[in-house]
Formats: sequence, C-alpha cells, structure tokens
Amino acid sequence: MNNINATKSIELYSPDISSEVKLPFFDVGISAGFPSPADDFIELSIDLNKEFIKHKYTTYFARVKGHSMKNVGIHDGDLLIIDKSLEPQNNRIAICQIDGEFTVKRIRMEKEIIWLIAENEDYKPIKVTPENNFVIWGIVVHCIKTF
Repeated sequence: MNNINATKSIELYSPDISSEVKLPFFDVGISAGFPSPADDFIELSIDLNKEFIKHKYTTYFARVKGHSMKNVGIHDGDLLIIDKSLEPQNNRIAICQIDGEFTVKRIRMEKEIIWLIAENEDYKPIKVTPENNFVIWGIVVHCIKTF
C-alpha cells in the first residue's frame, strides 16, 4: 500500500498537564543573523503546557518514525504535538490511520477524494478510497526536535 509501512510505527503519548512546569524564559529575541548589543532583559518564566497545549483533553504526543515528511522539517525521532479537536482542512498535516496503519501526512482534500501527501519525493501520494478503513486522529500543531 504505497509506502504506508515506512511510517506505520507512531508511538502515542497523552500529556499530563496537571501541574505547571515553569522554566526560565528570555523574551528578547535571539538573533540568528548578526549579533546585536545585549538588551536589558527581564528573566521571565514560561509554562510549556500553556505554550504548546491549547486543548488539554484532546491533545496527545506522537514520536515520528520514518522520513516521509522531511521536506517540511519533520524527521525521524521528532516529537509531534497533535490536537484531535481541530477540524481537518486542506493542506494541514495530520495523523491518520489507514487500514490499521498509522501515518503522518499532509491531507489534500478534493471534492470527494482525500489524498495523503508525503513531503519527500521518494514517497507517492496515497489515495484514500471508500474501501479503505480511514480515520484522521488529529492535526499536528507542533514539532519538537532534538539536536
């Protein structure tokens, strides 16, 4: 089935946001070009739960396995934050289950056809047909990377 096996293994995690996790946060903008003179800054704190989880009862995490989304910066081992409450829309990146296999793909909606589009030229688009057992499990809202 059109490269689905390359992305079938997605580990799912539910967030525990029962407590705040406040970490130091410097809200001055870090220059990615020429260094700027040091600004006067105030050390603030940031709660990653509040920053990344907008709907706590419909949000979960998944770890990426595979390379089908590399052209949008989603790589093997990245941690995705997915929100089940968001409505699937054309061109959004979604966690889908097709015929029992999980995959992360961009969804392309045409009149009565849904396509699952990889962001890697090595993978062909997957056409979802009425014969497929297909469910969209949520929309990817963030990607956390480790360097």
